[in-house]
Amino acid sequence: MHIRYFLALSLLPQLVLAEETTPEPDASIQCLVEPPVPRMAVVDPEASETDLQEIRILSDRSEAQMGKQAKFNGNVSFSQGGRHIAADEAILNQQSERLDANGNLVFQDQMFTITADSLVAQMRDNSATLSGAQYWLHGQQIHGDAEKLEITPDNNLHLTKTNFTTCPPGDSSWLLEADKIKIDSTEEWGELWDAKLKIGGVPILYIPYMTIPVSDKRKSGFLFPTFSTSTTNGVEVATPYYWNIAPEYDLTFTPNYMSARGLFLKTDFRYLAGESQQGQLNVEYLGNDNMLSNNADRYLYHWEHKGAIDKNWRVLANFTQVSDNNYFNDMDSDVQSATDNQLSRLGEVSYFERNWDFSARVQDIKVLGEDEVPYQVMPQLNFNYRAPSLWNGLDFDLMSEVSNFKHQDNEFSTATRLHVEPSISFPIQGPAGSLTSEVKLLQTYYWQDDQGNPKNSELDDQVSRTLPQVRIHGQVNFERYTDYFNENYRQTLEPQFQYLYVGYEDQSNIGIYDTAQLQEDYFGLFRERRFSGLDRIADANQMTLGLTTRLFDENNIEKFKFSLGQIFYFQDSRVGINDPQIPTQTYTQENTSNSVLAAELSTQIYKDWYMSGAIQYDTKQSENKKSEVTLDFRPGANKLLQFSYRYVPDLLNTNTNESVNISQAGMRGAWPVSDSLYLVGNWYYDLNESRAVETYAGFQYESCCWALRLSYHYRIKTNYEDDNNSTLDNRELFESGVYLNFVIKGLGGSGPLGVTDMLNDGLFNYRKPLYLKN
Repeated sequence: MHIRYFLALSLLPQLVLAEETTPEPDASIQCLVEPPVPRMAVVDPEASETDLQEIRILSDRSEAQMGKQAKFNGNVSFSQGGRHIAADEAILNQQSERLDANGNLVFQDQMFTITADSLVAQMRDNSATLSGAQYWLHGQQIHGDAEKLEITPDNNLHLTKTNFTTCPPGDSSWLLEADKIKIDSTEEWGELWDAKLKIGGVPILYIPYMTIPVSDKRKSGFLFPTFSTSTTNGVEVATPYYWNIAPEYDLTFTPNYMSARGLFLKTDFRYLAGESQQGQLNVEYLGNDNMLSNNADRYLYHWEHKGAIDKNWRVLANFTQVSDNNYFNDMDSDVQSATDNQLSRLGEVSYFERNWDFSARVQDIKVLGEDEVPYQVMPQLNFNYRAPSLWNGLDFDLMSEVSNFKHQDNEFSTATRLHVEPSISFPIQGPAGSLTSEVKLLQTYYWQDDQGNPKNSELDDQVSRTLPQVRIHGQVNFERYTDYFNENYRQTLEPQFQYLYVGYEDQSNIGIYDTAQLQEDYFGLFRERRFSGLDRIADANQMTLGLTTRLFDENNIEKFKFSLGQIFYFQDSRVGINDPQIPTQTYTQENTSNSVLAAELSTQIYKDWYMSGAIQYDTKQSENKKSEVTLDFRPGANKLLQFSYRYVPDLLNTNTNESVNISQAGMRGAWPVSDSLYLVGNWYYDLNESRAVETYAGFQYESCCWALRLSYHYRIKTNYEDDNNSTLDNRELFESGVYLNFVIKGLGGSGPLGVTDMLNDGLFNYRKPLYLKN
């Protein structure tokens, strides 16, 4: 017989440890340790407050004296809202408001499950004590034992003679034992006293006091250290400390000791400014670098901010400064890598409406290792207006800009540039193709100050440049159903053309302030401009022809794509990019009847084999101007073999102003040896210099409760000339090092180590091995 009582007394407090969340998919191992008892805590989302306070008692047998004591036996079940207790026997003393339960005792709520030998609950102050307890936090890996577990009146947990781990039951990879643990249910963190960390059952560390997070909530404390050794920095030990200052602010301070250089200090401060703005501030400092002949100080400071003020206004700021050109080559910075050679200083505010927008910006770019200093934009104002379908299908657009250019070197001229670019276009679009006709008027005014320098005498004080532009671009889409190798496909054929006319005007009386030559890849053939910026607008009378074909399988997934195109010049362009202020520049426009022949290929060759490539071929000189190809074998997640080759002739070395040829072959791979062990490696070889430029080999082991990564890196170093401080007498051309990362999950580690970041760790990132850093 089941007996049900309905009481209005509060039995036990609701202890909030952490919100139960569903982990996001990750390539790393994810384990959730569930209690060996069924989950009972289910709360009706539509239940009222009264229903949540109501206590329900079920049992096979009961004896009760009204107002004194009630005894329950056999399959006893207490429930209140989302809290449940199951036991063989329970006694409820209504006079003292005390509940005693024992025998196969299970306590559950939405956040955790506890099994124990016995339970004593004081309903008057909403507290309880469980003896011989085992506990599990729902939705997390944390579980452990406790000689005594107390639930306090303020909903906190006190555990005595206890331990916890994130390893599965029976796995003693690591265990933290403590004399006492207090878990704060509001802040969701725990305090430990007299703790011992055991790895493989062997005590390795005694900790008198420490704090740990018990949820995803941020908590101040030390993160796991990293260890490495390299030929340039010696032995390195980094011990990051995380400070959770407030919900809107946090800071990570990392002392990094390098035996060859000294103590390298890194600070990363992050903040939120309201609901839609965020930023960070980085400060890095190494005093008296022992690897420099003059023991100079090395430093970096960096600030970035971005976000929305409201639905219309946007702000953006970015500023970085370093002590010397070789800072990123020598230091393991949190801001940029050794392959980055530009420091951006930018401030921008923008306003957006449906048909128009306005922005104001200041910009300064520092190029590391180069003698030439770019111009500063102080400031630049932009106004853009769009009126689609203004009249009978005609679209009207207006782009305008006012820029003021300054230079840190007083020998260079300064300038103010006003550019107005109205355009009218007539687009016709349909499933069978598209045709767009466009007319533009490019009107630019310059006010230039030669700063009294005779070498700037070729620059006019005032320049007015007016250029008409006509552009007609069309594309036709053909498709058919076919089959190849007994597979059904949908094949497309997409020919396109573009006629471009831009008027000519002599522009040698204008300085070069923000202009550079653009690449001539397949998509670049259909650009309107040959140069970035506005200081040089090349005249054009040309036709571009291009063709793309694709294959789609029955699931509409693209399996093959090939593009081929070329520009045919009706008239040679007469505008080059020579800067009158820099006579050593030799950029010229070669007279030719056509551009390079540009082709691109991307295809799934067979099952898990993929190939991509591109080439720019000079048909007139029969020369390869640039080529690149990759062959991938990707049979599954974190399984990769990639072979690559790239060739670029006559690449300008800005340090020596000499041309060099790039011819490099490479291999990259990642492969799981088992469910927990991954191997990752890459190798890139310079065929011209007959030497390896980068070698990386590493393995990563990851289980449910800990992860380990050991890697070896050998790579070429970039060495810039540096006027700010004296560099090494014999600066090394190559650097080699061994790196160790170790994480115990659940003890404030930085999270699971991933295979993806190992693939991206190096000079050549995965899927981008052909990108040139100039």
